[in-house]
Amino acid sequence: MDTEDKRYRMVRFGAMIGIAGNVFLAIFKGITGIMTNSRALTADAVHSASDVVGSVAVLIGVRAANLPPDHDHPYGHGKAESVTAIIVAVLLFIVGVEIGLNALQGLGEPVSIPGTAALYAIVFSIVVKEGMFRYKHFLGNKFNSEALITDAWHHRSDVFSSAAALAGVGASIAGNHLNITWMLYGDLAAGLFVSILIMKMAWTLGKTSIHNALDHVLHAEDTQEMREEINSVEGVLHVDEFFAREHGHYVIIDIKVAVDPSITVQEGHDIGKEVKERLLLDAKVKDVFVHINPYEKE
Repeated sequence: MDTEDKRYRMVRFGAMIGIAGNVFLAIFKGITGIMTNSRALTADAVHSASDVVGSVAVLIGVRAANLPPDHDHPYGHGKAESVTAIIVAVLLFIVGVEIGLNALQGLGEPVSIPGTAALYAIVFSIVVKEGMFRYKHFLGNKFNSEALITDAWHHRSDVFSSAAALAGVGASIAGNHLNITWMLYGDLAAGLFVSILIMKMAWTLGKTSIHNALDHVLHAEDTQEMREEINSVEGVLHVDEFFAREHGHYVIIDIKVAVDPSITVQEGHDIGKEVKERLLLDAKVKDVFVHINPYEKE
């Protein structure tokens, strides 16, 4: 199994774990929320159900990104993951808005006291979601999957959402026992706070994904070793131009190198071939396009 195939299998597995986990939690929290009369837990169940859409989008994006180059996409389909990450970020922002609106609408509705079992269900959800976040974030970093990292942070937003639900349910139960009226509305304040955190997280992730989707070029400090490797190739007199573009999880390089104008075309071709082979030794580099220029001192 080559590196690219292993990456695809592991990233796809991470996306499928997200789908299975969200479906299970949505059903579990939905049933428990209805049985314990917990509006916060029921809303959190809907949140988990909406996450299934994000995880399915990641799975589709990962499959698309793994497709080989074709006539219409000679550079490959790596940007499919960036597009998917943008979609997930938008979904995350919408969820944040919905949580905030739900909390505001609750101000005009009668306060209901949830059952104690809701607390245990929320704690269980937090543990599962945090585990999913850590696993998918690890895979995303290891295999440089922007979509998987964004979806991992989606899970972390669920942890915040569930923590708010926990605080709200706990405050309602405690307020009921202590006859403290204002505590009954603790879940509403927590919901508003979490909605702001989620929207901020979605904005940051979405901005990064859009930046990468717009043919982002690696900075000079990120390509220093590559440039040194090129300059060490015999026959390369100068690097006239060097662009390393992020194309999803891999990099495509466009480079112009100057050689002695008196050498043969074949010798210039061999130098360009050596430059390409050296750069392709980097696991992140998918393809290299080399243009040979005649060297001019000025």
